[in-house]
Amino acid sequence: MIALGCDHGGYDLMQEVMAHLDQRGIEYKNFGTFTKESCDYPEYAKLVANAVVDGTCEKGILICGTGIGISIAANKVPGIRCALCHDCFSAKATREHNNANVLAMGGRVIGAGHALDIVDLFLDTPFSNDERHIRRIKGIEG
Repeated sequence: MIALGCDHGGYDLMQEVMAHLDQRGIEYKNFGTFTKESCDYPEYAKLVANAVVDGTCEKGILICGTGIGISIAANKVPGIRCALCHDCFSAKATREHNNANVLAMGGRVIGAGHALDIVDLFLDTPFSNDERHIRRIKGIEG
């Protein structure tokens, strides 16, 4: 199960992501927002982050206008490693190296076609389990 959340700036791209996940047969829980009306992204970042931390969902995807604010808010939740990705290399590397559990993107930064490639890489790439990456993640978690 994938936790989804966005603000008004990420609403349109999140609709594309949900349709793509439906096509792939991947279950998700949408934590909102459910309209294009202006709202505050930290609310949705926390809902998604908490669902990942408590095990309700395996991973999360967050989208706001730039992806910056929503990723900062998600990373305030202990146990979250949210990566802002607008390219395929970063999406793959953050899973392999950082075992990132939440993906953030900017709905006003990236087009839907490329964003869906990033989603696929994020969801399909396993963590490497290399000792050096495990050690570095422990260092992040402090």
